[in-house]
Amino acid sequence: METRNRSGETGERSKILSDTIEISVRRTQKITVPTLRVQGKNIIVKGRWIKTAIIHDEEWLETGLEDPELCLEKLKQGPPCLRADLFTFVQKLPDVAARYSYPTEWESLAAVRVTSFNDWWNNLPQVTRKNVRRSQKRGVLVTVREFDDDLIKGIMEVNNDSPTVQGAPNPYCGRSFQEAKKDYSAFVGRSDFICAHFEGQLLGFLKLVYRGEIASILSFISRADESDKRPANALIAKAVELCQARGATYLTYGNYNYGNKRDSPLREFKIRNGFSEILTPRYYVPLTLWGALCLKLKVHRGLLGVLPHSVISAGVRLRRKWYSLTASNRRCSSTTERPNSNRQMGRSIPPAGSNP
Repeated sequence: METRNRSGETGERSKILSDTIEISVRRTQKITVPTLRVQGKNIIVKGRWIKTAIIHDEEWLETGLEDPELCLEKLKQGPPCLRADLFTFVQKLPDVAARYSYPTEWESLAAVRVTSFNDWWNNLPQVTRKNVRRSQKRGVLVTVREFDDDLIKGIMEVNNDSPTVQGAPNPYCGRSFQEAKKDYSAFVGRSDFICAHFEGQLLGFLKLVYRGEIASILSFISRADESDKRPANALIAKAVELCQARGATYLTYGNYNYGNKRDSPLREFKIRNGFSEILTPRYYVPLTLWGALCLKLKVHRGLLGVLPHSVISAGVRLRRKWYSLTASNRRCSSTTERPNSNRQMGRSIPPAGSNP
C-alpha cells in the first residue's frame, strides 16, 4: 500500500467520502479504505500481519501532526475497521530534534540545504557541473510548464518510452490519458512541472511540490535514450533555482537510504547532485501487545529494514535480470513493439551524475 513514492501520485486528488478515502495499492490499483479524520489529516491502516496506522500522504502534507495524543485517543476509540497495532508519524524538516518520548527511529532523507544556487553549484562535483553545461550546449531547454493536456500527452510519451524504471516495471507506462491526468493532478495547486525539451520533444520532467519552506520531488523521469543530453542534471539545477526563488530552505528527494539498502545507483545520483543525508525522527507508538512485540523485534521495519544489505543487493540484481529477460522475450514475441524499447533498461544503472 502506498502513501507516496518517488514516483506514484495520491493526495489532494483523493476522493474522500465521509469516512472513506481512495488510495493507490502498488501504484496501479485504486481501492477505497476507511479513514479517521484528525486535525485535518486522514489516518488509514495498512498491513496484514502488523496493522499500522499512518497519516495518508504524510510526506506531501504542508504540516506535521500537532497533537499526537489526540490522534492516539481517537484511534483507540475508533471503529474496529481502524484498529491498529502500531501508530507511526514523522517529524517534519527543519525540526530534526526529537520532541516526543515515544519509541523513535531515525528516517533517512535525501536533502539539499538551499542557501543559494551558487552555494549549491560550487559544492557540486566537477562532473555534475560539466553535465549541466553539456545539457545547455546540446540545446536542451528547461522551463516550467502549466499542467495542461499538452503536458499530460508529453508525460505519457516519456512514461511509455520507459516500461521499466530502476529495474522494476514502470506502473505509469501504458496509462490512458484520463488515468495519466488523474495520476499527476495531485497537489497541482502548489506544484511546479519542470520540463526539459529538445527541438520540441519532451526529454524528461520533474514535479516539485512545495510544503511551506520545504520543496519535495514527487515525480522525476527522463528518456534513457537521450541521456547523452543530460536532461536529469538540468532538471535538478532548475529545481534548486526555483527553491531559491521561492524561499524554500530544503529540497528533498525521497530517502537517502531505504532501510538497509545502500550504495544504489539512485543514491549515487543524489550524491552527485548535491543531496546529503538528513535524519528526522519517526515515532512508533504500540497500540496492542502484538504491536509492542513487533516493535521490540523490529519486524515492523519490513524486509528492507531487516535483511542485510548484501541480500537486498542480490535480490535487486535478480529482479533486474528477471525483468530484463521478460522484456526481451516480449520483444522477441511481438512484431509491433518498438525496436528501441529496451533502452529504458539503462535507467536502472545510470552513469553517476547523469540520469536517475
